[in-house]
Amino acid sequence: MTSSFSSGQNRAGVPPRLPTPPTGWPIGSYGTYEEAQRAVDFLADGDFPVQEVTIVGVDLMLVERVTGRLTWGRVLGTGAASGAWFGLFVGVLLSLFNSTPGASFGPILVGLVTGVAFGLIFAAVGYGSTRGKRDFQSASQLVAGRYDVLCQPRSAERGRDLLAKLAMRPSDVKKD
Repeated sequence: MTSSFSSGQNRAGVPPRLPTPPTGWPIGSYGTYEEAQRAVDFLADGDFPVQEVTIVGVDLMLVERVTGRLTWGRVLGTGAASGAWFGLFVGVLLSLFNSTPGASFGPILVGLVTGVAFGLIFAAVGYGSTRGKRDFQSASQLVAGRYDVLCQPRSAERGRDLLAKLAMRPSDVKKD
C-alpha cells in the first residue's frame, strides 16, 4: 500500500534508486547546512527516528569561485606535473613486470618522460582551444539559500518539540 506521505524510500533507511522529490512535514528551517546537520544530530542524540528525516536544500545556486589567473606557464606546468604523475605510475607498473635484471629504472624513466610530454601536449591543446575566453581557474559548488528538515508525519510533532528545545539553547553550548 502506498501512502501520499511516503518518503519516497523503498525501505526504511534506504534511499530511493531514482531521483524522487522529498516528502514529509517541515520541522525546521536553517540558513546553513551546518545548522541543519546540527539539528539532525540533536534529534539523533534524543533517540529520535532519524531515518524518517530528510535535509532538503532549497533555492539552489551554483557558485563559481575564481581561484586564480591562468597563464601559459601555469597551464603547461600543471599539465607537465599531472602527466609526470601518470607516467611515473605507468613506469612503476611496467618495471614490476620487467624480467630483465638491473633494468628496473628504464621503464620508470620512459614512463615519466612520456607522461610529461603527453601532459604538456594535452594541456596546451586544451588551453589553446579556449582562445583566451577563459583565462582563469575556478572551483564550483552547489549551495542552497536555506536547508529545510523534513520528517514523516507520524514523528513530526515530536521532532518539532525537540528542535524547539535546541533553538532555546545557546549556540555555543557543546554536547557532551
